[in-house]
Amino acid sequence: MDYINLNIIFKLILAIFLAGIVGWQREKIKTPAGLRTHMLVALGSTVFTIIAYELGLNSIDTTRITAGIVTGIGFLGAGTIIHNSDSVRGLSTAASIWTVAAVGMAVGYGMYFLAIIGSILTLLILLLEGVEKKLFN
Repeated sequence: MDYINLNIIFKLILAIFLAGIVGWQREKIKTPAGLRTHMLVALGSTVFTIIAYELGLNSIDTTRITAGIVTGIGFLGAGTIIHNSDSVRGLSTAASIWTVAAVGMAVGYGMYFLAIIGSILTLLILLLEGVEKKLFN
């Protein structure tokens, strides 16, 4: 090992932490994708984004990797959606997976404020579930 890149380590830990906050909420209400899934999605998207950024320094089109993350995570999220004859479950979990991927990408590109605010807003939106049930049921 020639050197330890503390910036990359910081990015990876921050992405895991921010996604962990969202994943904790999903785990708490026993959704199909919980803490570990959200953390892994953010970690993976951060790693791919760091790769894209580093390659982009050599004039490679980084938008292809970014678009691949968005599309790939959409397929992963779709796996959490369960359709029964009279209901659909898992849409919020699928959306939270997609959102933590975006948070991971923001961290990977060094947009820390965006990632932190995005995570906080995601958590607040997910916490509206209790309010939503009281208002509409």
